[in-house]
Amino acid sequence: MSESFIVDKEFSSIDFTKNLLPRGDYDNCTFSNCNFSNSNISEIAFSECTFSNCDLSLIKMDKTALRDVSFKGCKLLGLFFETCNTVLFSVHFDSCNLNLCSFYQLNLKKATFKNSSFQKADFTEADLTSVIFEKCDLYGAIFYKTNLEKANFKTAYNFSIDPETNRIRKAKFALQTIHGLLEKYQIEIE
Repeated sequence: MSESFIVDKEFSSIDFTKNLLPRGDYDNCTFSNCNFSNSNISEIAFSECTFSNCDLSLIKMDKTALRDVSFKGCKLLGLFFETCNTVLFSVHFDSCNLNLCSFYQLNLKKATFKNSSFQKADFTEADLTSVIFEKCDLYGAIFYKTNLEKANFKTAYNFSIDPETNRIRKAKFALQTIHGLLEKYQIEIE
């Protein structure tokens, strides 16, 4: 899959829309203020890398490996994470915009998502066991046949989850957001 091995390198303020990131294995690298928008990072492996304040919107990432990769303050609009290499797939999001992303059938067990927007994201058939959505906006996010057991939604907001079509055993919710579980019944909670 890879052509080179890059370790402990910092990439700062690079426009990868003009010069694509070379294929390879990137281990413990940092990408800061880089633009990947609409580019192709397919078949590249990232292990223990950090992306800070980068624009990765609409990137193509077929068979891309994301192993313990952190995204902080990044724009990741419209991505199809299910096209990634799923072996050891592990991602962390903090203060990111992930609107219109798809996590279809992905295993995201024990992931932590903080202060991020997942508006209209698709979590259909994903395994979100023990995931923490800390202060995340889930407006219009799709949860269908999703495993949400032990997931923490206590500070999440704008979600709508149907308990009849999702597994929610031992999931945690705050009383003020409980309407997100009852929305389909069109009842009023005061």
